[in-house]
Amino acid sequence: MVKIKSVRTRVWNWKGPTVPPQANFCTNASDVLYERGDAMDSFRFHQWLTCEIETEDGTIGIGNAALAPDLVKGAIDQYYAPLVIGEDPFDYAYLWEKMYRRTHAWGRKGIGMVAISAVDIAIWDLMGKLVGKPVFKLLGGRTKEKIPVYYSKLYAGDIPDMQAEAEAAMQHGYSGFKTRFGFGPQDGMAGMRENLKRVEALREVIGYDKDLMLECYMGWNLDYTRRMLPKLEKYEPRWLEEPVIADDIHGCAELNKGPIPISGGEHEFSLMGFRQLLEAKAVSVIQYDTNRVGGITAAQKINALAEAHQVPVIPHAGQMHNYHLTMANVNCPMSEYFPVHDVEIGNELFYYIFDGDPDAEGGFLDLDDTKPGLGIEISDRHRHQFEVTE
Repeated sequence: MVKIKSVRTRVWNWKGPTVPPQANFCTNASDVLYERGDAMDSFRFHQWLTCEIETEDGTIGIGNAALAPDLVKGAIDQYYAPLVIGEDPFDYAYLWEKMYRRTHAWGRKGIGMVAISAVDIAIWDLMGKLVGKPVFKLLGGRTKEKIPVYYSKLYAGDIPDMQAEAEAAMQHGYSGFKTRFGFGPQDGMAGMRENLKRVEALREVIGYDKDLMLECYMGWNLDYTRRMLPKLEKYEPRWLEEPVIADDIHGCAELNKGPIPISGGEHEFSLMGFRQLLEAKAVSVIQYDTNRVGGITAAQKINALAEAHQVPVIPHAGQMHNYHLTMANVNCPMSEYFPVHDVEIGNELFYYIFDGDPDAEGGFLDLDDTKPGLGIEISDRHRHQFEVTE
């Protein structure tokens, strides 16, 4: 039996070039505030946390987190690392409960759950490496030949630019495309018309044989969404994502009764949080992110719960920890995919820190049956563009 010897956390602060913020490129929960400036600032991910767990034999498992990395690092170093050092990583269910219950007074959502996620993902990577199997083989194995992916970018901007981006992406065989709304309640009827122009323009490019997903990123409210839904229906969106703030479960439930499916869960935490969403019939698609929701251990429980409710799970933001779960679950029909490009919001930062993420080809990606663990390693290729905090 091997035991966990050490836990090492690092925060990677991006110092390289970034794409400057564009006006009205994505609505968000801060839009209701009167202050001016970059409302998306607190929703950018220009930092990342890595969590490396080493066993006595020198095997290292890698976890990660993108939300508030400095705070998550402090939580792991001070509270969570001592709970797993000296333990058998294959007791992962016990270790998850130990982390969850020992910090329950303050850690059951938010920063605490993100920290648990990073540790748990590292433990699963570690287990895969110790037995020489990819994580998806430990989770149930291959349920699909390849994973269909949808193109996730298309931030709101000038219509010709959005159409050109969609036209270029169409050449790569994606099964669907997701765009962001740039206007919300504060922009009134004129903003509604701008939103509709962009949806119509994208349908002109991709047609109606491809899925089109629409994201609000919590930037609308119940009243505004009620007014928008009838106007959007003719464009046949596969879903409308996070129209209201994450705490408004009842608002989502009301909207989800309509003709356009409501998706969400990117900002929800743990099995219990998703039980509430499902019992309220608040979402028709679940979009947890494994490095927020409690790690792979929690995600598998949510997958089973969602399958029992016949609600599909399509994790947020691609990335290997999500791909392995998608591959191993029939109820996960496809994956979100951010193409490699310059650092913008920060979801793409993953490619600058890790080696091993598969490239999408012909609208699909595959996982290697011979790569143990998650199949990623921390890379030195862009190390010079980061300031790393130990």
